Amino acid sequence: MDNKSQSEAKLKQQPEAPESLSETQPEPWMRGIVPGLHPVIGHLLRAAQQIREDANATLSHLSTNELWSTFRQVTSAGFHARHLAGSTDRLCSYLESRQLTAEQLAALTTEGISGNESAAALLAEIDTAFNRYEAQIRALTPEQFGEVREIGRKRYKTTAISVAIHIVEHGQRHIGGMIAAARLARSAR
Repeated sequence: MDNKSQSEAKLKQQPEAPESLSETQPEPWMRGIVPGLHPVIGHLLRAAQQIREDANATLSHLSTNELWSTFRQVTSAGFHARHLAGSTDRLCSYLESRQLTAEQLAALTTEGISGNESAAALLAEIDTAFNRYEAQIRALTPEQFGEVREIGRKRYKTTAISVAIHIVEHGQRHIGGMIAAARLARSAR
């Protein structure tokens, strides 16, 4: 059997990822209405919860080597985790009606470089970013949904609710990439 066939066979043997709380209880969006919050705000909080759970389930069992390994030029799970934390932090600045700081811009330039952080360190970065996001979402009122926010150096105009929704949409995109990369890394075991 050639290497490609061996890799594909290993992938088929892997359990479906991630192994999350969603396997023992419903996904966060089906866990009930968040009491005392506007339904849109509640759903955004549930989406953030899903991202946290999937990131933890996906990364927590990977070695540092597996976390940063690439397979056939597929981006590493570590990159997706680092970018998820960094992009969430940057988008939260826009949600706050602020532009990026010099520190955020500097971090952006190194985000794509392969690292050596552990899964625990990356999960802590994701938690920090999503703690910030969730605090902003809890403070957001329906009256503020349509407030204008400016994105990037070109200051593209959008609304506060659009930024808030995009943060979790973008997060789910990188969770998908993270799961695929982790599965490939585990297949090399």
